[in-house]
Amino acid sequence: MGSVLLDFPAQSGGNRETKTTCPYCGVGCGVIASVDAQESLSVRGDETHPANYGKLCSKGSALADTLGDEDRLLYPQIGGKRASWEQALDQAASKFSDIIAKHGPDAVAFYVSGQLLTEDYYIANKLMKGYIGSGNIDTNSRLCMASSVVGHKKAFGADTVPGCYEDLEQADLIILTGSNLAWCHPIIYQRIAAAKAARPEMKIVVIDPRETATCDIADMHLALVPGSDVALFQGLFNYLDQQGCADNDFIAQHTENFEPAMHAAISYNLDAVSRLSGISEAELEAFYALYAKTEKTVTIYSQGVNQARDGTDRVSTIINCHLLTGRIGKLGAGPFSVTGQPNAMGGREVGGLANQLASHMDIGNAAHRDLVQRFWGSPTMAPKAGRLAVDMFDAIHDGTIKAVWIMATNPVDSLPNANHVRAALGRCELVIVSDIYGHTDTAACADILLPSTGWGEKDGTVTNSERRISRQNAFLPASGEMRHDWWQLCEFAKRMGFEEGFNFEGPAEIFREYAGLCAYENNGTRDLDLSGFMDISKEDYDAIEPIQWPVTKAAPQGRARFFEDHKYFTPSGKAQFIAPAALEAPQRRADYPFILNTGRIRDQWHTMTRTARSGRLSQHISEPFIDIHPHDAKSLGLEDADIAVLESAYGQMLARVCVTQRQREGAVFVPMHFTDRFASAGRVDALVHPVIDPFSGQPASKSTPVAVSKFKAKWYGFAVVASDIFEAVSVPKSVQYWSKARIASGVKLELAGTKLPEYWASFMGALLGEDEGLEYIDMISPVNGTARLAGFKDGKLLALLYTGNQPVAVSRNWACEQLLGSPSGAERYRLLAGRPSGDVPDKGAIICSCLNVGINDIQSAIAKGCASVNAIGDATGAGTNCGSCQPEIKAILQTKEKIDVPA
Repeated sequence: MGSVLLDFPAQSGGNRETKTTCPYCGVGCGVIASVDAQESLSVRGDETHPANYGKLCSKGSALADTLGDEDRLLYPQIGGKRASWEQALDQAASKFSDIIAKHGPDAVAFYVSGQLLTEDYYIANKLMKGYIGSGNIDTNSRLCMASSVVGHKKAFGADTVPGCYEDLEQADLIILTGSNLAWCHPIIYQRIAAAKAARPEMKIVVIDPRETATCDIADMHLALVPGSDVALFQGLFNYLDQQGCADNDFIAQHTENFEPAMHAAISYNLDAVSRLSGISEAELEAFYALYAKTEKTVTIYSQGVNQARDGTDRVSTIINCHLLTGRIGKLGAGPFSVTGQPNAMGGREVGGLANQLASHMDIGNAAHRDLVQRFWGSPTMAPKAGRLAVDMFDAIHDGTIKAVWIMATNPVDSLPNANHVRAALGRCELVIVSDIYGHTDTAACADILLPSTGWGEKDGTVTNSERRISRQNAFLPASGEMRHDWWQLCEFAKRMGFEEGFNFEGPAEIFREYAGLCAYENNGTRDLDLSGFMDISKEDYDAIEPIQWPVTKAAPQGRARFFEDHKYFTPSGKAQFIAPAALEAPQRRADYPFILNTGRIRDQWHTMTRTARSGRLSQHISEPFIDIHPHDAKSLGLEDADIAVLESAYGQMLARVCVTQRQREGAVFVPMHFTDRFASAGRVDALVHPVIDPFSGQPASKSTPVAVSKFKAKWYGFAVVASDIFEAVSVPKSVQYWSKARIASGVKLELAGTKLPEYWASFMGALLGEDEGLEYIDMISPVNGTARLAGFKDGKLLALLYTGNQPVAVSRNWACEQLLGSPSGAERYRLLAGRPSGDVPDKGAIICSCLNVGINDIQSAIAKGCASVNAIGDATGAGTNCGSCQPEIKAILQTKEKIDVPA
């Protein structure tokens, strides 16, 4: 649970509680925000919400820590100067209109986000496609699940997620492929872990080149060669067919194109798949036999499947195996795509992708275009799909697109070939950015900045990975001149002359129109039917309980599963087997001999605009790192905690080395989150190649060829600095490597450089942003280049700095806790040791962010006889909240060795 002091009182007589939904991943957890009589806000999981039943992950638990006005964008800006909303919107609409008049509607674009609410998304799509008349609206959801959308549409005729979370608990076999569920979707992971604990006979198979935290509950881990996913599932399809596991009645009555799919898989025998995947024939046969004999099988997949040159084919081969065995539309059986963002599904529903129309209709379908235009009564309709994300920014770069409005996302850090994206925005005639923060790398490129409301301040709906619609409710007042995204778009549309289509008074009215479009001329022909909501009142909208669509007047409580009735949305009404295309797997190159894989870490979210505001979420991992296999590290002369240089044909970055057996040889892993605000050279997407899936347009973010070498640092350092303002702590430009993270009383920094600063005291003063009135104590050795300094003002400790010619080994967590203390005498000099004295507790590296439990706490509990994760939880609390740290606790138990990890 987290808390923050608010600037408005609670209702007299006790707490005011508001039910809402978490703004992070696609699990869609219910949250209760509570304001007490002391004006303090806390958050906890909603015990009644069917996605999480009261559980929250570390990020959700820390939501209250991320609130407040610090760093918020409070007022519109034009050219970096404060402006009124009238000025900003007038200029934006005038410029868009002029460009359209001169160059046509395809010269402008919207790039939107799965962070928007469904109502915001709907207005953006309606404006661009039905009034401006261009398909140029795409979303950052293109980066996470577009391949799944195309796979669904190919097989089912619609972007239909067949199953629900209950299936994950009822399955007898769960296959997790391309999904580190333990870190990326922790609450689903905990639901599966609890089901397995209750039914130990449940089997779990993890398919991933890395041994991730998710492997903690796995009965089998298949560490395949990156890019061999299609071969693995083609081999499974062939094995199932050869072993007589096909559900022939189901295939004959409810599917088409089985023969082409079977012929495409027939060459994938055990020997061939073993050679392609790097998995032994014995392991393959064990997995295939387990699948063959287990009727209740769910295959969960995520970015590791979707973010690939052949992502759509990977999805198709997964679905093919379920169609072959008839394991779809049944309790505990089916393919299951889990989305990365809170409203990726909502965006898919209202046409946020450039090749879709609202309500799961297709922009390439003339009848659908006509239907939507008639419903909207709009003056035009985009005649074709617009530019997909990567192509959109290429078009901005070459001047084809001359104006872009970017909403609630940070493409300068999240798109592949990110330096190219930054350069594109620098060339663009007009860049509008609407966001809750003005310090992102994308906001720095904006001509017009618009302040948006964020989580806790806005009202609307989101849809999670199991098609469950939930309300996101406001419980905070909007500060400054923040405005809702839907309002900004409507006011912009009115200024462009489209007032008749955008006279909405609030999200309830927008949702009602959207539901009406879903119902319009549907009659069961489209999967997305919200006819049960088409007449909803504002009062009923405000009272919506979490519900899975479709919601009709005949089925007002929604529907958990699709395809129980064997009715699909293809022209024939039958599911389609899809034979995959013959696409090349990523190849290692002589000049770039490693394959770069990117992904999330446990306690951070996207580009850290929100999560980095919480000091406790930066305790676990706070700087860019590279996971590398010991053999590869040795060949490169790299050791743990060194700094590595990673380079591709597109860019370069620096990252801390983590040597681990969990990483496959020939491949490396780097987290996706770090930006120029948090690290000197941590933007991994500056390296990622702009290769896309030819069917979905989704970037292949997990297969970039890179070179790795050692950064030849002359010195390394660690510092903690007391500061209320994160941006006030800055690193001298002469320091090539640095990372910054918030802590309770200020900021911590990791540092490295090729040239020693001339005066360490001056260096510390530069970090503090001041030097007057500071008092220093130090230990500096000119022989080995080590320096240890403590800086005080008025008796209070303001900064600590530790440097050396090797990565510095100090107790980082302990050092952070010393800030703003008032030590005297010998206590001051003990600070320079970098560790507490023997009688002072030292948590060590934080393992459990939720409850602030360190590795030393856990090892102490083990020494006292705790021999299980549960026993350690009882003794220390670690792992008892969200459970995300349980795999690490288990690993510590298994080593039973003293692990000296800097905190």
